Amino acid sequence: MALLGAQLVITLVMISVIQKLGPHFSFARWLLCSTGLVRYLYPTDAELKQLASIPKDKLKAKKGGKGPQNGKPNVETFHVPRSLDVQLETAKVTRLDVIHLRYYTEYQWLVDFTVYTVIVYTVTEVYQTWFPLKDEVNLSMMWCTLVLLFSVKLLLSLTVQYFKGEESVGERSTCIVMGFTYLLISMVILIVDENTLELGLEDAYNSFNKSASAFLTKQGLNSSGPASKIVLKFFIALWCGILGALFTFPGLRVAKMHWDLLKYYRERKMIQILLNLNFALPFILIIFWIKPVARTYLTVRVFSGWTQPLLTPHGFETLRILAVVLAMCLKLVLMPSYLQAYLDMAYNRTQEQKKEAGRITNVEFQKKIAAVFYYLCVVTLQYVAPIIMCLILSFMYKTLGEYSWGGLFKEPPDPNECPLTPPNDKNTIDPFSSSESIAQSAAEFHLALENLKSVFSAEVFRGIFGFWTWWCCFVYFATTSVGLIYQSYFSTI
Repeated sequence: MALLGAQLVITLVMISVIQKLGPHFSFARWLLCSTGLVRYLYPTDAELKQLASIPKDKLKAKKGGKGPQNGKPNVETFHVPRSLDVQLETAKVTRLDVIHLRYYTEYQWLVDFTVYTVIVYTVTEVYQTWFPLKDEVNLSMMWCTLVLLFSVKLLLSLTVQYFKGEESVGERSTCIVMGFTYLLISMVILIVDENTLELGLEDAYNSFNKSASAFLTKQGLNSSGPASKIVLKFFIALWCGILGALFTFPGLRVAKMHWDLLKYYRERKMIQILLNLNFALPFILIIFWIKPVARTYLTVRVFSGWTQPLLTPHGFETLRILAVVLAMCLKLVLMPSYLQAYLDMAYNRTQEQKKEAGRITNVEFQKKIAAVFYYLCVVTLQYVAPIIMCLILSFMYKTLGEYSWGGLFKEPPDPNECPLTPPNDKNTIDPFSSSESIAQSAAEFHLALENLKSVFSAEVFRGIFGFWTWWCCFVYFATTSVGLIYQSYFSTI
């Protein structure tokens, strides 16, 4: 109970921090307002008239015209050449600029709550190093679960926006097609042999089926298993298709920003190498789950001059988790650069418009510039939500899968040599105690809880979160790759 008490203290402290310091210190706000992001200001009507050589008195409202409607003055509309040489002014992004943006509250809550979750998880892991977890519930996993729910909810809400209105027919079709495409791909992946792609689902199903059957038998119910393998894999594939649809436009957006960054740094090869490495890291993570390429090469093969493989099986699992964490941290570090590439779209739009013929209204021209900054938090959510999901899933994969961060240097202790629950006479109920009925009820509840926990063993969690982590990395790389191919194709044309 000592660890549970310490976790409760940590949780209460973090809740107090959220209430007291959250409004004043925000990591999410710091990412937008203190990393040097620059936005572009749209030209005013007076500046457009001056550049287009339009007399100011020519467009004044005629006498007897319509006055203000609903308390709002009429917007003056006039046409200017598309090839107008407009020089956009810049300004640093400040707190007052972003506080009114769409989805800013959701973005701030997701990022800040993720930071609090990482702190809780880190403190719990450090504390657990000296006081190992026995029968207590790891409260940090509840924090991680909330982060996953928030991330999926926000990605779902962003995707739903593409299904509203009549102007987003192409976006709706893209989401639906990509969802069914990933559904088909996941069905193919789920039938791949575990000796080739070690997702851990077979071991998880066998462990869950065996434990669930034993649990149902203890409850007096005859059952050979809770569900068939085909049914479970169908629902897993369905969830994979939904995740693929949710990751579609975030991946396309990241690919567009990555392509713009490569063009901006075309003369700086080292930065291009770093950007391409950052882009290819999810593919490297995918390879870690291909057994002949990764596990067999690192844990079975003995190189010349060595007496044993490079890594132990447990060390390989630790390396795989650390690789996911480091890859996601690198993406977070490069996040301001990608956001600046998005903000530079306003400048790029004006440069492309100068090559076009015809005329455009002042309102349309100003909206084209202002819309880029208006959707900054939407783009930020699309960038950061998949990264947060992969990071939190790796934490849950490590903890619930009963791995250790030091697996690269030492093997975990044998549970047979150091039993987690040694015999203790204090657990025996005293029949002469006045609280016999309460103690007996508590013991029965504890026994039922332990039986239920045995159904979800470490093998089950390894299969669930190992596959979920791998699939998120796979979908992230697949969607960004499709977006990069799209950008390269149309830029060539």
